[in-house]
Amino acid sequence: MPPVRAPKGKLETAKKGTLKRLLKILFKNYKFQLIFSAICIVLYSLGNIASSVFMSVVTNTLESATTGRISPTQAWSSMITTLIVIGIIYIIGMASAYGYNYTMSVTSQRFLNTLRKQMFNHMESLPIKYFDTHPRGDIMSLYTNDIDTIRQLVSQAIPTAFQAGFTVIGAIAAMLLFSPILTVLVIIGSMAMFMNAKTMGGKSAKYFVKQQIATGKVEGNIEESIKGLKVIKVFSHEEKSIEDFDKINDQLCKDSTSANEASNILAPINGNIGNILYVILIVVGVLFIIQGWEINPGLQLVIGDTFSVSYGIGKITYSIIFFFLIACRTFSNNVNNFTQQITFITMGQAGASRIFDLLDEQSETDSGYVTLVNVIKHEDGSLEETSERTRTYAWKHPHKADGTITYTELKGDIVIDDVDFGYNQDQLVLHNVSIYAHPGQRIAFVGATGAGKTTITNLINRFYDIADGKIRYDGININKIKKDDLRRSLGIVLQDTNLFTGTVMENIRYGRLDATDEEVYEAAKIANAYDFITRLPEGFNTMLSGDGANLSQGQRQLLSIARAAVADAPVMILDEATSSIDTRTEKLVQKGMDMLMKGRTVFVIAHRLSTVQDSEAIMVLDHGRIIERGTHQDLINKKGVYYQLYTGAFELE
Repeated sequence: MPPVRAPKGKLETAKKGTLKRLLKILFKNYKFQLIFSAICIVLYSLGNIASSVFMSVVTNTLESATTGRISPTQAWSSMITTLIVIGIIYIIGMASAYGYNYTMSVTSQRFLNTLRKQMFNHMESLPIKYFDTHPRGDIMSLYTNDIDTIRQLVSQAIPTAFQAGFTVIGAIAAMLLFSPILTVLVIIGSMAMFMNAKTMGGKSAKYFVKQQIATGKVEGNIEESIKGLKVIKVFSHEEKSIEDFDKINDQLCKDSTSANEASNILAPINGNIGNILYVILIVVGVLFIIQGWEINPGLQLVIGDTFSVSYGIGKITYSIIFFFLIACRTFSNNVNNFTQQITFITMGQAGASRIFDLLDEQSETDSGYVTLVNVIKHEDGSLEETSERTRTYAWKHPHKADGTITYTELKGDIVIDDVDFGYNQDQLVLHNVSIYAHPGQRIAFVGATGAGKTTITNLINRFYDIADGKIRYDGININKIKKDDLRRSLGIVLQDTNLFTGTVMENIRYGRLDATDEEVYEAAKIANAYDFITRLPEGFNTMLSGDGANLSQGQRQLLSIARAAVADAPVMILDEATSSIDTRTEKLVQKGMDMLMKGRTVFVIAHRLSTVQDSEAIMVLDHGRIIERGTHQDLINKKGVYYQLYTGAFELE
């Protein structure tokens, strides 16, 4: 097996164009929802700005009434009209806020649902090499932590940033209408806020990417520790496990602290800039009133009988100062709110970048065109394709040269001819391997761990493609056979059993999803699993979870063998299939295995040499080379490595 490498994460920022790509996908699939949300946000923002204007109208009305410029009746009439308008604006604002929040919540969840499906579908298409070289915990974090950052980005950060940005622009436009000189002060203050956001936001951005990577490592460590908890306890390595976790978790803490340190400072600094700006506006405004500074306006906006706005520096009144104080607070809050979204946008970009890395991984390629079909074999030996399950199979081989189609009966004749292979191009693990397995033969592989036994079987089912040489299946180069059809012709029992959450019946039927209940029962009997299954609380309907944790290791292996039996494949690969079974259970299994292997080509990998003695050929491997081959008796007579292993002169490691 190739070594698992650390997850990608050397880049200190998300890939360029990640946000644009995410938004493009989002807009393509949810264009109308986004447009509706944008309209609602605009209405909500305009309502916020308009409410500030009308509050200034109220102030101006009160000022006019107290100075005698208008009568109390006129003041009450103007106040009622203004309050009704403000009430309508607030109602529209509340409806708009509900509209865009609800729409974005639903849209973001549907988008994430689609994205998770797309991720999982693509992940299922990836080659085994990807999973051999990426930690499982890091892959899991894509579906949890990274997906959640995108949820925050889509449902919160983008709408809030858009709303805050539009409100800021609208507020500036309104303030320019009242007093350009005071507006300039506000713009200067906003520039200071954005400079602070750029400095602090840029500083935290790279740490948020590191935080995402560190989170994946922590989740991977937890997943690994849970799976290996029994091993940890058996060897009393709890303290070592805690020490390893603390080291990874401390790194996450360090990266998270660095990321949040800058982003958390951002809001208070901007808030204080807003407070300072608030005070400056009061001082400047009052100074204008006291000094009586005024420039003749170039444009005048009249609202009702009691309120007018002059475009230009004009005469600053208490109502204008009051408007600016409200508008400035709205302005600074939204600037602050906008800059705060930088944190979530940065985290979302980091998560999206990692997810796009998965989606950009190249799917397992398959250029095969030879398929496996059911056939009827006539007395004259001719083969006829049928859609019915006949348990007689043939390779359907279309010939591109002349357009003809030939059928080759699947017999299980496998030839591995002078094969070289390496997980890495510069390091071969198999050298000049040649094996001939005729139909019905049992071929055994023995050798130390790392000798290349499992690698050979991985090449037969094309989990990996060979560097040099050829592998032929019934005379057909396996590169020409579609991978799904090739693997459907192979039954595999691995040393590490993998059971899924579901009933015993469903786990056995996983070998062939269209198998009937009777075929499942028969497969269980072949594997000698029927008796123990019927003694379970609910028999074949007993629910399994946690990889069959409520069963013994031997029972789990028996179910794995039954699953291979129901597949009824003509070629079997047994990778240490009985290594986890006790001697008594092994005897029960061996009888079932003999029935399972009868009439099939079988490749057996075993440490227990007693299980391979009846093999037609035994291959002894050492560092990727076949150093001895022959029957059990032939190898004993040679008194070579196999003889030493069998007699205990030295043991397999």
